[in-house]
Amino acid sequence: MTRAEEISDFLAREGWGWAERTPLAGDASARRYERLKRGFQRAILMDMPPASGLDIRPFLAVTAWLRAGRFSAPEVLGADRARGLALLEDLGDDLFATLCAAQPSREPALYRAAVEVLAQIQRRPLPGEDVGWSPPPYDLAFLMREVRLVPEWYLPAVTGTPVSADLAAEYDALLEPRLTAVAAPQVPVLRDYHAENLLWLPGRRNHARVGLLDYQDMLHGHPAYDLMSLTDDARRDVSPALRTALLDRYLELTRADPEPFRAEAALLAAQRNLKILGLFTRLCRRDGKPRYLAYLPRVWTNLTAELAHPSLAPLAAFVAAHVPAPTPDVLARIEAA
Repeated sequence: MTRAEEISDFLAREGWGWAERTPLAGDASARRYERLKRGFQRAILMDMPPASGLDIRPFLAVTAWLRAGRFSAPEVLGADRARGLALLEDLGDDLFATLCAAQPSREPALYRAAVEVLAQIQRRPLPGEDVGWSPPPYDLAFLMREVRLVPEWYLPAVTGTPVSADLAAEYDALLEPRLTAVAAPQVPVLRDYHAENLLWLPGRRNHARVGLLDYQDMLHGHPAYDLMSLTDDARRDVSPALRTALLDRYLELTRADPEPFRAEAALLAAQRNLKILGLFTRLCRRDGKPRYLAYLPRVWTNLTAELAHPSLAPLAAFVAAHVPAPTPDVLARIEAA
């Protein structure tokens, strides 16, 4: 049976066989989404083909965990775990990114709501036997694997030559001891908590007003990571003033020790931005998705802002000496290669 036949069979079984189907924008993975219309009813088809290495079980488990906490993850209307298919509640189109672009004055309130929901999520006990899945730890090995995408993908694409063993070792030696300090798992980490994965649902109350998407890769890690994902957004600019206000609000809500937390947040933001430099380069070079290169100048701006923290001075010096900025010439080189 072809994938199209599997999907048609699933939709027919769920009573949506004759629905109007409209493709929705996907993401960097092999996941695909379609909006389904059946009269006045709507739903979302999520296609996570197992043949591509995707597993739908974490998504279903995290969804159940979030909804048990009264967070607005989409209701699962039907699922075929073996085939990697799910029929989901349609939460609409009011993404934070869309609303902020249309009405910039709404940005502070929306982002403040996102921080408040994040603090609530982090208070939840981790999912476990109740949903049949527990998140892996966001440990040192995981963090280092991500930042190594710079010497593995970004630098070779920019320079045209593999990174030397000595330079790769110097890079590791700078990052490994620092990341060790933030590698102890503490809270649920959704990992892609940003304005294109958050929806405004004004008809709901309290933290349920923030709809949640794209959390299937959840890990168990440091509380600063998702906050930095929100404020160091690769896809849209967040002003320094708003970043500061959001960090202050988070510290107020969580009562974290401000100075150590700020240093750890800067480190994790730098880690995330380095990862994205390599990841988006890989999406272009390996997966034929050059559109992600357009985000790299903003990622670089975010990275340099975080590297200004005094605790990251040695890493900042390494980046200045060995990691070229994604200028138009550099981006053209990556795409051409």
